[in-house]
Amino acid sequence: MRSIYCGQLNASFIDEEVTLCGWVNKRRDLGGMIFIDMRDREGIVQVFFDPAYKEAFILAAELRNEFCIQIKGKVRARPEGQKNKDMSTGEIEVLATELVIINRSEVLPLDFNQNNTEEQRLKYRYIDLRRPEMAQIFKTRAKITAFVRRFMDEHGFLDIETPMLTKATPEGARDYLVPSRVHKGEFYALPQSPQLFKQLLMMSGFDRYYQIVKCFRDEDLRADRQPEFTQIDVETSFMNAAQVRDIMETLIRQLWLHVKQVDLGDFPVMTYAEAMRRYGSDKPDLRNDLEIIDVADLVKEIDFKVFSEPAANPTGRVALLCVPGGAELSRKQLDDYTKFIQIYGAKGMAWIKVNNVEAGLEGVQSPIAKFFNAEQMQLLLARANAKNNDILLFGADSYKVVSDALGALRLKVAKDFGLTDEKRWSPLWVVDFPMFEENDEGGLSAMHHPFTSPKDYSPAQLKQSPVGAVANAYDMVINGYEVGGGSVRIHRSEMQQAVFSILGISEQEQQEKFGFLLDALKYGTPPHAGLAFGLDRLTMLLTGTDNIRDVIAFPKTTAAACLLTDAPSPANPASLQELAIEVIKKA
Repeated sequence: MRSIYCGQLNASFIDEEVTLCGWVNKRRDLGGMIFIDMRDREGIVQVFFDPAYKEAFILAAELRNEFCIQIKGKVRARPEGQKNKDMSTGEIEVLATELVIINRSEVLPLDFNQNNTEEQRLKYRYIDLRRPEMAQIFKTRAKITAFVRRFMDEHGFLDIETPMLTKATPEGARDYLVPSRVHKGEFYALPQSPQLFKQLLMMSGFDRYYQIVKCFRDEDLRADRQPEFTQIDVETSFMNAAQVRDIMETLIRQLWLHVKQVDLGDFPVMTYAEAMRRYGSDKPDLRNDLEIIDVADLVKEIDFKVFSEPAANPTGRVALLCVPGGAELSRKQLDDYTKFIQIYGAKGMAWIKVNNVEAGLEGVQSPIAKFFNAEQMQLLLARANAKNNDILLFGADSYKVVSDALGALRLKVAKDFGLTDEKRWSPLWVVDFPMFEENDEGGLSAMHHPFTSPKDYSPAQLKQSPVGAVANAYDMVINGYEVGGGSVRIHRSEMQQAVFSILGISEQEQQEKFGFLLDALKYGTPPHAGLAFGLDRLTMLLTGTDNIRDVIAFPKTTAAACLLTDAPSPANPASLQELAIEVIKKA
């Protein structure tokens, strides 16, 4: 029906006959002349209707926004004073000789020229996706996946699919369950990741696997999470952690060059401990230079228990952020920051405004200044590298609370004070995560997942001292987003059983849930390692949006609902009966 896309036309097509299909983006009726901007997925071109072509001109008077149309006409140069340098097609227009109205449009429930609520956009997603900026996002997403497939193929990776209906296994979130009609009362689970299957593929001899795959997690949502999301899933055999990181870093560097024409350079490597100490986050945004500064050794002797008690506690932390120009903050703004860090468990926030560094104790303003002597204050200002008109913002509590609170505050004040270089790309690897972390029940949970191998530990040593164990795991972080994460996997059954035991999984439960994996580990399993990228997050970064719903064609809300189809919805009673399921309504 078309010979070319609207957005592909340029001066090289002048005097050619073309056939276009698309939508009316805008219409201008000047009496003796009618102009429209015609749009398809590749862009917009101006179409001119001349009364000389009577039938097309008369029909053009009926056109309105979003009519679906077909145009036949001749490409011609626009008059010199009418060229539009802001459009890729701005040097030319199409003189329409024929017009077909394929389908008319009612008045739109969305306004392309104004801000619509996200609820409106999601309810009428098929219209929202027509917008040029949305079309561009999905063209970029397609460009990303095409590039990834080419790269993986060139590097010897095989694209192998894994099952969607599988066995429920604990991987850190709740599973979505699918009832079986054949096996009444029994359920499949939708995979949170292809983790176990890709390990089984390594055991099967497919030493380089990848897959662009849907994953499902029933968890509370936020701006960068969805119940169903897409991973670029990768697994290798006979490669160590550094080798996996090297090839995956090459992929991302080449991807940025391909899509953004930006060279990310070599990625620095930072340990988890250093990231938490300096930035209060395991996914630090390095586009601002603020760092958390530890001062427990300087305040443990002062007569201020809020500082001295956590300073003397081996599990405590006292630290500060030195914010350039922060002395201008009002009391209300400081109170707002205090409320902000309380979200992360902090009880409060002390502060010191630095008016004159040279004056030491006499040159600061703070409710806590009275607890310091001149020498202590001088040492504190020197440690903070404070300058005139700076402010010191303190956290004092457990190590985790202070790290979380100041880590989040670091990002907020950097944004508020314009300290983040938005034009900069700052990738890094974070490595050497703790193997385990304490859970709400007082036991231990795997920080990554229970199939991650520890570094330099035997099964006996791991059982004896699990808390200090370091995982052979790694995350790729770009601009404060974790875009990918992976690890060296456990490839010996004794180690896998030791990890299960530490996690409180009984031998009987191990056999019930993971018997197939434990059996497979007995038959010559090779060493293997892998990584999974979040395709949605990569697309967010490469398209400049901060909302994951913008890069998914038909996303869910933060309440895990689809406004377009009104899902989830009640099931047909006959279907439930066939599945032997009864819905119990809450009282």
